[in-house]
Amino acid sequence: MSPALHDGRATLTVPTGDIPLEIATSRRARTRGLLGRDHLDGAILLSPCSSVHTLRMRFPIDIAYLTSGLRVLDVHTLPPNRIGRPRLRARHVLEAADGAMATWGLAPGVFLQIGP
Repeated sequence: MSPALHDGRATLTVPTGDIPLEIATSRRARTRGLLGRDHLDGAILLSPCSSVHTLRMRFPIDIAYLTSGLRVLDVHTLPPNRIGRPRLRARHVLEAADGAMATWGLAPGVFLQIGP
C-alpha cells in the first residue's frame, strides 16, 4: 500500500542510511520537478508517476521506478534531453543526481521507507 504522501520534505531510508527527500505530489510540483536546477541534494519523489523526461535539464539523473509499496522496480541513468520509458507497474518515480542510487544501494527488489 502506498504511504500517504504530500508535497514537502521528508527523509528517505535507503540500504546505506537516510537521505533528504523532496516530495512532489501536486500537479504543479511534479511538473516543475528538477527543471531550472543545477544540482540536487538528496532525492525527489514524484507521485503518482510512471515515467519522466530530462528535456531542458542541465545534468544527468538517476531514476528509480517504484511500486505503490515503495519497492524498486528498475533503476536507470537518464542523460539530459531524453524521455524515459514508462513502467506499467510504477506508482512513483525517485530522481537523484547521477551515480547516487548505486552509492545508496538501490537495485530492483529493494524496499524503501519514507519518514518525517
